[in-house]
Amino acid sequence: MRTHPIGGQGLVTSVEGLGTMGMTAMYGTPDDAEAIATVRRAVELGVSMFDTADFYGPWTGEELLGRALSGRRDQVVVASKGGGVTLDEEGRIVGGPNGRPDYLRGAVEASLRRLGTDRIDLYYVHRVDPDVPVEETFGALGELVAEGKLGYLGISEASPESIRAAHGAAPLSAVETEYSLFTRTVESNGVLATVRELGIGFVAYSPLGRGFLTGELRSVEGLPDGDFRRSAPRFAGENLEHNLGLVDRIRAIADKLGVTSGQLALAWVLAQGTTAIPGTKRRVYLEENVAAAGLVLDAGTLTALDEAVPTGAVAGERYSPMGMSTIQE
Repeated sequence: MRTHPIGGQGLVTSVEGLGTMGMTAMYGTPDDAEAIATVRRAVELGVSMFDTADFYGPWTGEELLGRALSGRRDQVVVASKGGGVTLDEEGRIVGGPNGRPDYLRGAVEASLRRLGTDRIDLYYVHRVDPDVPVEETFGALGELVAEGKLGYLGISEASPESIRAAHGAAPLSAVETEYSLFTRTVESNGVLATVRELGIGFVAYSPLGRGFLTGELRSVEGLPDGDFRRSAPRFAGENLEHNLGLVDRIRAIADKLGVTSGQLALAWVLAQGTTAIPGTKRRVYLEENVAAAGLVLDAGTLTALDEAVPTGAVAGERYSPMGMSTIQE
């Protein structure tokens, strides 16, 4: 697995990490034993970035990752997120994004305990709080970096203006936003241009379009109860049928290359100079994803993919209206 720097502050990770949200949240019934085995297999394969958040579960995602990395902590970069929602002391969601310094300090301390570590290598503000100046939020997180509790800072789903303001208050190493052949908003809204100008790394979550781009998901009927894709706009009705047609175009290109459509989609994301964090809770899919890091796409293939899935061709929003309301675009 290749490694590269993320941002200009000294953080170095594998070009492909592992997103762990689905291990305990949003994608059906958890399987802790398989999830832990998947994390440990990822370490063996050279994956060095593991992404979680206090919201996953809530709390259970960090707890599981802490257990899975026991005895392996010094080999990896642990990335977590807070402030995406307001959680009370029982782990219940009691409000929206929360960027108050006192809240985030408490959230960091709690995440450290759940992860079983004394330092979170990369800590993101999960969503920008519209009621708190982002400079105030990141000024406080900068203090936690100085205290050694956080290594590097990031921000998730933020506008260019928020990225600049946060970076001015405390240097950012990463911006994490959804990015894939199906979600290319950051190319047109100034986010990618901004991070490249400022020397900030870009981390792409859901690079497989929440399973769409693997080519294996053809209907929501087989998804388990509790899988949020059952109510996601892109997976509904006519949107689903339209989007499956785009997936078939990708699959045709992948077949000619002798790779899976998921591997081709991941290789495309990596070809944009980003770090990809595909999520999976099973070793078999992990190994398929890791193999994609070795693919190099030529100019002809990149052009073919652009023609197969033009920007804006995907039908349906990526989240419900409530979810979209917390995203800065």
